[in-house]
Amino acid sequence: MSVDLGRPVVITCAISGAIANRDQCPAIPYAPEEYAAEARRIVDEGGVHIHIHARRPDGTPSYEVEDFVAIREAIVGEVGDAAIINFSTGTIGVPVAKRIAYLEAGRPEVAALNMGSMNYAKYSSKRKDFVFKFVFANPFEEIIELLEAMRRLAIKPEHECFDLGHVGSLAPLLDMGLLDEPLHADFVMGVVGGVPATARNLAAMADNMPAGNQHWGVIGISRDQWMLVAAALTLGGSIRVGLEDNFYLPDGSMARSNGDLIAKARRMTEEVGRRPATVAEARELLGIPTPVRA
Repeated sequence: MSVDLGRPVVITCAISGAIANRDQCPAIPYAPEEYAAEARRIVDEGGVHIHIHARRPDGTPSYEVEDFVAIREAIVGEVGDAAIINFSTGTIGVPVAKRIAYLEAGRPEVAALNMGSMNYAKYSSKRKDFVFKFVFANPFEEIIELLEAMRRLAIKPEHECFDLGHVGSLAPLLDMGLLDEPLHADFVMGVVGGVPATARNLAAMADNMPAGNQHWGVIGISRDQWMLVAAALTLGGSIRVGLEDNFYLPDGSMARSNGDLIAKARRMTEEVGRRPATVAEARELLGIPTPVRA
């Protein structure tokens, strides 16, 4: 693996997620204006890429066009083009056509795309049982349908890889002409059923990216997040933090906002001798065009 520590770090924020609620973390945004306020905090602290799961104002997860569009418009109204907007397409039981509909209406610059099926679970060692467990189905047929829609809509895919085999799935899609380089992949680590969260496994994921000037980052789940942020920064990758993935700062205190998490990620980036990417640099690294100003 060639490590370029001079490459700027794209700092991404997963602003809300779709599972956790305010009983667990009071800072999770629900309404569009709350997403906008969080986006301002993210941008002010150095985040340049915002990953969105939509919610209704009561906090219920939503896959409706109007909710994605309202959240996007609120964020853009607050921060303009100072942040790259990324819509999630990951879900269970929501038809591909419905996911494509909110991509068509909202036209994010990036959309997350899960790269394979897996067991997806949370385990409690105290209970000696799973808190939840299900099969997260992402067959190639759905992946290809979403990729074709993203190409048509000029949306850059973010390939979310939960295991080493998901990274390996990039090569045939690239060979089929469905992907344009540079690829943009994020390695999701710490989910039971996926790749265990270790620095060595992160290096293996990066080593298996297709050859070329590709871009990769890490998504560390829960308590493993900060260790994986440090590992990715050392290995030359980019990083994602945010209230979807983890509520806590390294000292164990709960974040008061996404801005707290982004501020810590920015400081860690600077402390290892790297620097956060500007939004223009992030667009170049991810392979998306700079917006044309009116």
